[in-house]
Parts: sequence; structure tokens; C-alpha cells
Amino acid sequence: MKRAILRKLKRNRLINGARRVLYATSYFNRKYFEILKWGFESKEDTNYTYELKEGNIRYLAQLIAAVTGEPYSVVLGYIQEAQNDKEVEDHVLDAIKRSPYTAFADFRTGFAKRLGWYALVRILKPQVVVETGIDKGLGAVLLCAGLLKNRAEGFEGEYYGTDINPEAGYLLTGKYKEVGSILFGDSIKSLQSFDKQIDLFINDSDHSATYEYNEYLTVKPILSSNAVILGDNSHVTDKLSQFAIENSRDFVFFKEEPKDHWYPGGGIGICYTKDSFRKV
Repeated sequence: MKRAILRKLKRNRLINGARRVLYATSYFNRKYFEILKWGFESKEDTNYTYELKEGNIRYLAQLIAAVTGEPYSVVLGYIQEAQNDKEVEDHVLDAIKRSPYTAFADFRTGFAKRLGWYALVRILKPQVVVETGIDKGLGAVLLCAGLLKNRAEGFEGEYYGTDINPEAGYLLTGKYKEVGSILFGDSIKSLQSFDKQIDLFINDSDHSATYEYNEYLTVKPILSSNAVILGDNSHVTDKLSQFAIENSRDFVFFKEEPKDHWYPGGGIGICYTKDSFRKV
């Protein structure tokens, strides 16, 4: 009887269309609530901060383990190391509180995909890390925290951030600045005059596809033999994937699943070679 009624309803285009729309919107109802909550509670207009869902963190750790050859438990341990670093958290929150930008920032870390950046720093033990487009410097602080951990284990490394905004990077202070510095100006121009080999390159500046691709072309001659490239824009463009194909590199992509936030999430494009994670 129920099936017969449903078949009749389905024959009515208007009723069936409304039924289908209601069913489809049920997948987004929670997002509408999160949008309203964010609209009145958050102060951020860009570079949103949020945590990742627990299962999404497992996916991140499993993907990095598959790419690097490190055991899943080791990768997850590095991610948890970053999550539980109270000193980093206190530093970020205090720097936000003391900055002139408190009206535009939420008092939380919300490292999200940057946890993957951190794990790769701890695994690669890079001598030179470059991140373009550092904004307030949340990723910079976490990357420098990883480099300081590496230094304590006998592996020296330096971080260089680039940004066209002369006020960017206000979180990068204190002990984290011991291993980190900022190059102000156009990122590509800064990279053209950069005189060190890069072991880990993170694209996070101008998010136009053309500019992103030109950054990869610019750093290509100064990448070390085991260099890894991370694309912060790979959920929007395929330029890092294209660069990987053109240069006989491998490419994988991790998609974020934010926890309790309306934003659908960004991700990490990882471009590497068979030598990138070879044990010395």
C-alpha cells in the first residue's frame, strides 16, 4: 500500500521534486546551523581556524604513512605531539591577545591540515623550509616548533616565510623566531633571489592558478634532490598535480573535514619523488 502511494506521488512532478529537494538539503542542515553560529560568534573573515574530525586526522596520518613509509603509529604520534604542545598553544593565544588584530582573530589555534605539515617536518628533518603567504603566521609557528624538536634531536633546520603584507607573521616571535624569518615582498620575486636549496616548499600565497603554478616553476631549480612540495590550493586548482606529471613526480591529495565549522575544508596536495623519504 505504501509503495503504491509512493509511486503515485513520484508521478507528480511538483510533489516529487519537493520531496527530493528536502532529502538533498538534509545533508546540509547542520551546516546552516554552523553558519549562523559562526556569523555571530567568530571574528574571522579569512584563513579560518578549526579542528579536524577525529576520523579525518586518522586519514591524514594514514596518507602520510603511505607516502613516507613511516609506520602509522609514528605519524600519528607526531600529529598528537603538535596537538598536545601546550607551549605552542599558549604562545599563539598570547600573541593574538597582544596584537592589534584581536578584533579579527578567534582565540584558538585550530591547526587543521597544518598538523600534516608538522608531521612531514618531523619525518623529513628538512634543512630549509619555505612557506609562501604566511598571513598571521599560524603555520609558521607550528613549522618552527617542529624544526626546534628536530634541532633537539640533532637535526638543524630553518624556516623562511614570504608575504607581500609587511604586517604579516605577527605570531612568529619568541623562540620560534630563532629558526624562522620572513621575506617581505612579492613571493615569486623573493624566491627568484633565494640562495638556498629547499627541502620542503609550501605554496599558500596568491591563490590564482597561474601564480601558484609560476611559484612551482620558480622553485624548481632550487629544490633539493629529496624535496617535497605541499600545495595549500590543491582543493581549488590542479596545478600541483600538473607540475608533478610534468616533472615525473608523484602526487596525492588529502581533503580536510572540519569539526563544528561551516567551511567545507581545504586540503594538502603532496608532490614528491621516490627519493623524498629515502632513509639516509
